[in-house]
Amino acid sequence: MAGVPGPGQSDDHRMAEALRAGDVIALTEVYDTYAPFIFDYCHGLLRDRIEAAGALRTCLISARAHATRLTEPERLRGWLYALARKECMRRRDSPNRNTGQEAPEADDDLTPEQLARREERRLLAHSALAALNGRQREAIDLSVRHELDEVDLAGIFGTGLEDTLRMVEEAREDLAAALHASLIAQNHWKDCPSVSALTESWPLSPDASASLVRHVANCPVCGTRDTPPLPADRLLSVLPIAAIPADLRLDVLTAATAPDRADNQRAIAAWSEPFDEYGWPLPYEPAASRAREGSPRRRGPLLAAVAAGVAAVVVLAGAMSAFGGDSSAPAAAGSPAPPTAGEGTAAPDAEPTPSGGAPTPRASSPSPSKSPSKTPSPSPSKTPSKTPSSPPPPSSTHTPQQPKSPQAGHLSVNGCTMGFDRSCSVQVSAAGGPVDWRVTGTSGELSAGGGGHLSAGETAMVQVRRTNGLCFGTRSGSVSFSPGGSASVSYC
Repeated sequence: MAGVPGPGQSDDHRMAEALRAGDVIALTEVYDTYAPFIFDYCHGLLRDRIEAAGALRTCLISARAHATRLTEPERLRGWLYALARKECMRRRDSPNRNTGQEAPEADDDLTPEQLARREERRLLAHSALAALNGRQREAIDLSVRHELDEVDLAGIFGTGLEDTLRMVEEAREDLAAALHASLIAQNHWKDCPSVSALTESWPLSPDASASLVRHVANCPVCGTRDTPPLPADRLLSVLPIAAIPADLRLDVLTAATAPDRADNQRAIAAWSEPFDEYGWPLPYEPAASRAREGSPRRRGPLLAAVAAGVAAVVVLAGAMSAFGGDSSAPAAAGSPAPPTAGEGTAAPDAEPTPSGGAPTPRASSPSPSKSPSKTPSPSPSKTPSKTPSSPPPPSSTHTPQQPKSPQAGHLSVNGCTMGFDRSCSVQVSAAGGPVDWRVTGTSGELSAGGGGHLSAGETAMVQVRRTNGLCFGTRSGSVSFSPGGSASVSYC
């Protein structure tokens, strides 16, 4: 965390080389050096101590298995965070993940007076951070609290170095503006009726924080006020740090090194694949995103000589898949970073983080760069065969039998978890036949809507948003559907 000295790049290089050589003691040193910080990062993304512990376990098992891939061993620390983030995104995409069991905060020997001051500063930090999107918050957290540079962030997010530099710069500028506005709201709210109306509750919600920033920028009274400088590292230093379980060390090291668990270790390490040419894991893509032909983060140019008929089919399929794969679905498949945190995932470029954009490859920098993936050849659609004509049947006194209507199916729904984000996507599927469906209501501080027709086996995504502001702990609600079904949604 900020203010906590970490090992230099020379130590990273040495530990990476030891991992490559298969030194079991090296993994122990890696755990003792970085596990508390990576656990806190994973806990921030997953909001559950069991899931965070599992993500850390997978991270170190993958690090031991894939250490030979890393071409820049001095970047070991950032590489470990990239492995951890990919596993967190994979877990956030699972409908069976654990939720609600948050880790306790790391103990601090503070007096009651110091605790009260820290709580006041936390409210200020939460109010300022609320104005940022998920990816910006995650980038600020990684660069300020975890002290990772932009080259590491480029490898962690899987973005080009120029895009990463721009993102971090914009995040810092937006945070400074939000902090300035929050300080005005905290100390001068009585001087401006608009500020007073926007700050009825504290900490500020994302909507209130964004509105406050816009107001301060245009208000002749608030715009002239000066606020004391507060560096980002001091602001974020008061945020809680998740305490890593004391008994996790033996569990992780045993799972990663025990010879009788070799098959399990190989299977777990495979979750981190694929990697780019620098040995950094490519960002996680949910199954729905991987099925889209037009949405991958880095695609090579389409072949110019594709036949006109096939091209039309591909364009039509890509346009439909961009809206969740079903033209009748009201919302696109949503996000899970950061971010993340979301920040994120945030369009979680396939993650649950709301920031998006198609980053460019990192070709001109020494940072780990993602290689363009191959574009799969589109499969030509089958032409339906014509039914041969036949002479009309002889007349009969019997009434011809009417064809049976297709059997109606039932609706299958899967819930979702928002984590740091303000929305997530519930999956609805037609099982056993076609289904006409619609959203009938929600419970909790959630909103959702939509409906349509699904053929047997088809799937659509319904975006669910939380209506409350910045919140703490873990809450849950549900989305109800007709002709039956309810999806649980965890948020905060």
